[in-house]
Amino acid sequence: MRKLSTNELHRMTKEEFDQSAKLPVIIILDNIRSLSNVGAFFRSADAFRIQELYLCGITACPPHREIHKTALGADETVCWKYFETTKEACEELKANGYKIFAVEQIEGSTMLQDFDFPSKSAYILGNEVEGVSEEALPYCDGAIELPQEGTKHSLNVSVCAGIIMWKAFEYLYLSNK
Repeated sequence: MRKLSTNELHRMTKEEFDQSAKLPVIIILDNIRSLSNVGAFFRSADAFRIQELYLCGITACPPHREIHKTALGADETVCWKYFETTKEACEELKANGYKIFAVEQIEGSTMLQDFDFPSKSAYILGNEVEGVSEEALPYCDGAIELPQEGTKHSLNVSVCAGIIMWKAFEYLYLSNK
């Protein structure tokens, strides 16, 4: 066993990434306060070729040194848009035909393993303390919950986002290869 070299990984250039097909998925960052978490969202979105990140409310935007440090440059490859409120982001998505899902422990949520990822969908991940905002919930077509068996029943929001992005990638891209 040996680690692969950078050349063996066949990484895309920024130009190749810009031209590549993206997963028809938008991730909404609903008032994320940690710059490290924001950077991690960018890095995971790059890994799974997510269409775009919507940064809302107090969520910090690039360019920012702390975001860049965690994103490792993905803040320069992943498309993003800023909205003053999550409500504005949801209204734009609804007007463009997107299905929106909260990633939250909520009444009536669907467990991740039972969720069928629709194409042209968006996923709201909420503030590290408060979760998905009440203002966003009326725009949601449903909610996804990650099954957890430990004592905490919560994951870091960027870890949660990485899991959601992976599952969307697996469902929408890998299963169609």
